Amino acid sequence: MNETFIPDSNSTKRKWYVIDCQNQKLGRLLSTIVPLLTGKVKPYYHPALDIGDCIILINAEALTLGGTSDFRKFHVYCPGRPGSSLKQVLNNLPQQIIERSIRCMMPNGYAEKNLAKRLKIYEGPNHPHIAQNPIELNLDQFEFFNYNNDI
Repeated sequence: MNETFIPDSNSTKRKWYVIDCQNQKLGRLLSTIVPLLTGKVKPYYHPALDIGDCIILINAEALTLGGTSDFRKFHVYCPGRPGSSLKQVLNNLPQQIIERSIRCMMPNGYAEKNLAKRLKIYEGPNHPHIAQNPIELNLDQFEFFNYNNDI
């Protein structure tokens, strides 16, 4: 008889990761953050359980959004509604831009509301989470998230 292993909340310990946003693109960064927040990179992932890790983003002001400079200044809120759909977003709010993007990429329900709370975003290189012993994650050398290989 097959038995499926479902981890308890006591058996999993959350890891803390530090990611430097210096010269990183927003889309590539978000596609690596969301699996870590949801726990999809773990071998014992189960969609009904919250086994994700905590993430600390530093140097958020140095994040590149890609494209032209107009992409940085405008955000479409309600597509298809003329006149009010294009709103101006200030360049000095990188935390708000990252949080909105993460929330849109999360699955609906519990994950959308609660998993983004484990994401800590700081504009400078310093953060107050040294006591959690965070692991510094270099996205260029991390094997699972390596996008530099051209296929």
